Amino acid sequence: MLNSVRSKQVITIAAMLALVGFLFTREVKGLVKPKEEQKSAVANEAAAGNANSFSIDQASATALSQVTATIAKDISTLEKVYKNASGNDQLVQAKQLAQKWDDVEQAIPSAMYLEVVANKEPILTNWLSAGTRFLKAFDNSTDSLVKPVLLQKANLSFTKAMALDSTNTEAKTGLGVTIVNGMGAPMTGIALLREVVEKDPKNFRANMNLGKFAVQSGQFDKAIIRFNTIINEIKATPDAYFYLGTAYESLGKKTEAIDAYLSSKKLAANPTFSNFIDKKVAQLKN
Repeated sequence: MLNSVRSKQVITIAAMLALVGFLFTREVKGLVKPKEEQKSAVANEAAAGNANSFSIDQASATALSQVTATIAKDISTLEKVYKNASGNDQLVQAKQLAQKWDDVEQAIPSAMYLEVVANKEPILTNWLSAGTRFLKAFDNSTDSLVKPVLLQKANLSFTKAMALDSTNTEAKTGLGVTIVNGMGAPMTGIALLREVVEKDPKNFRANMNLGKFAVQSGQFDKAIIRFNTIINEIKATPDAYFYLGTAYESLGKKTEAIDAYLSSKKLAANPTFSNFIDKKVAQLKN
């Protein structure tokens, strides 16, 4: 019995890492330097879990090394203007830089500038934007030192959004996600996400995170129900199918797992991910 549980845990962990590898290594054609490993110079400078130790300059320095020289030059010029600006002019520049970084799929510096915007103009929509972008950065990062910082900043952003409107679904969902991922007792976050789903049954983010937590906690039957509901009633996405496959595989339901994995592969249309799925399907068929 113990070996069976451990096997399920191994399968789950391996599947999670595979999905992370897929979601976190997507390149934006023409923007990210090809065949170049993502650098993490920021990692040694940012204190884990301490949001105050992480600066825009650190985030920007790493991100600039991950885009083309032309784009890096353009953004560097904008950042110089930002540093020399003040008041409303600096706010305008921060908004522009947040968008510029987002356009080239560099969520970390984009989120940092959105945080500046929210601090200078503390309205609900700005804190929601900052929190959402920090969560995206958290999801995309593979840096074990920077991830806690991003999660902490996302949590703070959504906390401030909740202070402005405690009934806001987006704020409650974001806060719940940050808590489940490590910013508090998981069940507190789960309770928030369930509140969101009760009010908005088709809320994609809340349902996805409830499903992922079910997988992480070994509640595979619940995960299967959750992800099937997401796929059939909300939105069929590569990661929803992948987590569904993970849950099926963990229960030894190979046929169902293969079907889910192949659906994930079809929707993702990513050569690297497709190769991984082909190998996994071959293993399941043996």
